[in-house]
Amino acid sequence: MHVRILSVLAAIALVAACETAPEGGAVAAGAGAAAGPGTVVPGSQQDLVVNVGDRVFFDFDKYNLKPEAQRTLERQVAWLKRYPNIRVLVAGNCDERGTREYNLALGERRANSTKTFLISQGIAADRIRTISYGKERPTALGSNEAAWAQNRNTITSVVSGGAGS
Repeated sequence: MHVRILSVLAAIALVAACETAPEGGAVAAGAGAAAGPGTVVPGSQQDLVVNVGDRVFFDFDKYNLKPEAQRTLERQVAWLKRYPNIRVLVAGNCDERGTREYNLALGERRANSTKTFLISQGIAADRIRTISYGKERPTALGSNEAAWAQNRNTITSVVSGGAGS
């Protein structure tokens, strides 16, 4: 009997924890907040991700920008020119192979190559910060080529000046 009651209470608690916000309740609007279901707020992180692309990918042990990466960055340049008050953070990432120190340095080179491209296309340097996470923040889990390819990237994030700032 107690197990049944505990199971019901656990299920209720789980459902309550998954509830988004009460009707009419306030929801904090962040840089990626949307105006409504299916609506992307112009100048938000979500706008960057959905309409432009927030990441570019690199080959193993490389930091040079491939043509596909340059096309994504050209779209980011156009977006940043459309929203001149936005500042971004470019985070360099690596796959799990290699030492922590080596990957931090490689991630920094990747972030800097992305930043250099944005600057070369007319984006002011003071609008772009860089950081390297090396292999510390994988976007795909796994020890295989598919996961490694996804983790060799730079990710551009809105840090200020976007919607909700």
